[in-house]
Amino acid sequence: MRITKLGHACVRIEHDGAVVVLDPGVFTDAEAVDGATAVLITHEHPDHYLPDHLRACDAPVFTVDAVAARIREDAPDLLERVTVVAPEERFDVGVPVRAVGELHAVIHEDYPRFFNSGFVLDVAGTSIYHPGDALTLPGQPVDLLLAPVSAPWLKVSEAIDFVRAVGAPRSLGIHDRVYSAAGLGMVETHMGNLLPDGQEFVRLADGADL
Repeated sequence: MRITKLGHACVRIEHDGAVVVLDPGVFTDAEAVDGATAVLITHEHPDHYLPDHLRACDAPVFTVDAVAARIREDAPDLLERVTVVAPEERFDVGVPVRAVGELHAVIHEDYPRFFNSGFVLDVAGTSIYHPGDALTLPGQPVDLLLAPVSAPWLKVSEAIDFVRAVGAPRSLGIHDRVYSAAGLGMVETHMGNLLPDGQEFVRLADGADL
């Protein structure tokens, strides 16, 4: 298995011929989808969804109904490749996947809630959870959490508590473009200080493999 951390919230997972790319948005280079066999989109915000990136490959796209509606407006040429998934639905993209949750985290109480689905992937017995922009627990033990660390809807104490609550032995920091390098270093320090024994937090540069 190969897991590559790409720009912001995008992660690429390769195993046994499957190349699954999650959330290639505006902070991710289009090369992220090269050779993709499936693309998973958690929600409609441009840091997670960019039509031109989807056009840069011919892979099927799995996402929520709200994103499918946005694609219908933005890029109707892509619709034939889109499969809509519902909360708790199980599907296969070369590896088994379960959709988790339904709503984006609260950005501000005056904004409407956006729809968001996390995804738990089972890659040769290793469970990997990408929550999108939510702090929804996966409802099962996971081996690797792709942990959001910076966002307008997130503070560091919430990020730490989410990592603790998921309880994965390893968490990889994602959703990191909002902070400077100094800010991300602070997050890494706090995670190191406050996570319990048996939980490791990892921060990688874009393009690095786990």
